[in-house]
Amino acid sequence: MSEPETTDGGEPAHGLGPGWVVGADGLHFRRGARAILLDESDRLLLLRGHDADAPHRQWWFTVGGGIDRGESDLDAAVREVREETGLRLGPEDLVGPVLARSAVFDFYARTCRQDEVFFLGRVSSATPLTTAGWTDLERDVVDDLRWWDLAELTASGATVYPRELAALVRGLLGGWDGVLRRLPDGE
Repeated sequence: MSEPETTDGGEPAHGLGPGWVVGADGLHFRRGARAILLDESDRLLLLRGHDADAPHRQWWFTVGGGIDRGESDLDAAVREVREETGLRLGPEDLVGPVLARSAVFDFYARTCRQDEVFFLGRVSSATPLTTAGWTDLERDVVDDLRWWDLAELTASGATVYPRELAALVRGLLGGWDGVLRRLPDGE
């Protein structure tokens, strides 16, 4: 993989944010850690975002983001939860990874690939959420943060990534069985 493209000021030249490099396949690439967060009523915490270059394209997704250099997958998931929601978890509050995938998607007028692992955690919905830790890019492209009832999410017809997230989460409601499930690549 090549080094990240940067401007003279050291900022990423592509607008995707730090950590993205051009992979051997020519796609912008990074590794990511995500958190499937459930509350005491089995509701799922999701963010809704849009593509900066095509604001009409909107989708719901789990909390998470890129893994920083030298950071473990689990530590990245804990950090992303804190930054994106304000919830303060420790590594012991997440189990997994429970899911893994290599996602290919268009964002910021580029085709990107992110190899992701997903951890599972339980949190209280009574804890206030905050967006104070969002980056400038997140403030530009993330529109909402909310708890979803799984039946409501399925019935909503909303675009959600990973695509079968509600069904995947239903299989985890009783806890994690210790098996890492691999989702189809490219989804």
